Amino acid sequence: MADRSEYDAFVEASWHRLLRTAYLLARDWGVAEDLVQTALLKAWQVWPRLEAEREAYVRKIIVHLHVSWWRRRWRQAEVTSGSPPDLAQAADHMGRADDRELVWQALGRLPARQRAVIVLRFFEDLSEAQTAATLGCSVGTVKSQASRALAKLRMDESFAYDRRG
Repeated sequence: MADRSEYDAFVEASWHRLLRTAYLLARDWGVAEDLVQTALLKAWQVWPRLEAEREAYVRKIIVHLHVSWWRRRWRQAEVTSGSPPDLAQAADHMGRADDRELVWQALGRLPARQRAVIVLRFFEDLSEAQTAATLGCSVGTVKSQASRALAKLRMDESFAYDRRG
């Protein structure tokens, strides 16, 4: 049985990875932070029962929350306070792309489910089986969603044109 004292160390070690995943899904820092905080709260409630794959469990909560919020068209006007997150540091975690803005815009044009598959498979480097477990679907669904998403990205004229040359 997991000890709740391990929770703080887990949050500190995985916060940036979880925030990156949430940001890539939601495309908004405020919503991403809300997703991670809500997911971590849910994980805290069952923490003593979690023994393995804790980060995968929290990541799954993030994806499910995002889909749920997206379906409800959850939009809330929020007033930000304090300083914004260091966007340069977060962008460095995403890896190097010739033009991050083009990648970002192309990802934003994908449906939420396809974007989730692309984020988990290629940004988070999860296997098809891990992605399927996170999304609660079959490996075949992950494969078909990834195939459709990649086809859409290839057909995205503004993205494809700039990537060719």
